[in-house]
Amino acid sequence: MSKSSPVKIGVFVPGECQLLDLACIDVFYMMSKEYLSVLPMLPKHIPDIAPSVEIFYITSPEAKAKAETILLTANLNIRATHDITDAEVQPGKLDVVLVPGPDPSASWEKHILDFLQAHSRCETTDILSVCTGIFLCGAAGLLDGRTACGPRGLQDIVQKKHPTAKLVGEKYRWIQDRNFWSSGGVTNGNDLVAAYARVGKHFPSAVVEIACKMADVGDRGQVYSESQTAFTIGVVWQLIKGLFVKRR
Repeated sequence: MSKSSPVKIGVFVPGECQLLDLACIDVFYMMSKEYLSVLPMLPKHIPDIAPSVEIFYITSPEAKAKAETILLTANLNIRATHDITDAEVQPGKLDVVLVPGPDPSASWEKHILDFLQAHSRCETTDILSVCTGIFLCGAAGLLDGRTACGPRGLQDIVQKKHPTAKLVGEKYRWIQDRNFWSSGGVTNGNDLVAAYARVGKHFPSAVVEIACKMADVGDRGQVYSESQTAFTIGVVWQLIKGLFVKRR
């Protein structure tokens, strides 16, 4: 359902993260009044029913003080618009917090984890974790007693860190448990955003489906067509083949 007030989305990037994980934020923006209103092929009633979307790129105070840009993979930097102390992004102020994947071996200070945990306690805020974002969410306590996804090849590692979580990422591209939505690797973030938007909490169905058609996302099923065993065998086979490739 459309709403008169903007949909406010925070992209939480306290450190370096994966570009492809973060890129799914653009699927949300393609559902906005701002985006749809400049497309001449669309009749006026479509952008009229779409909500405005405000996006905040949130990092730690330390990172923002050091440099306003955040390093992503592929040697790309983005500008941080806010840090976790800013009033506009405090718990209760955002509709969605998107957590793209950092280095899975990274660690975070308590005030960073507390910020994410506080947002997760807000009934009006949904947390969306993409790929290794599950490690940051787990460190903030969001996995305790919940069903969650993560990268297919890292499920065992996540499970060992968070034994009370029910990990289903070997089977599912994305899963919802209350206000916590999580997805598998990189481009599964697009599947996650499409699935979340289709719930209809913030975006009318017609707007969602038009945006998904334009972006060519949302058609992959929630369940992987390839079993975990087949996935693992495929990866192992490529590792073996790599042994016989000559260096250039």
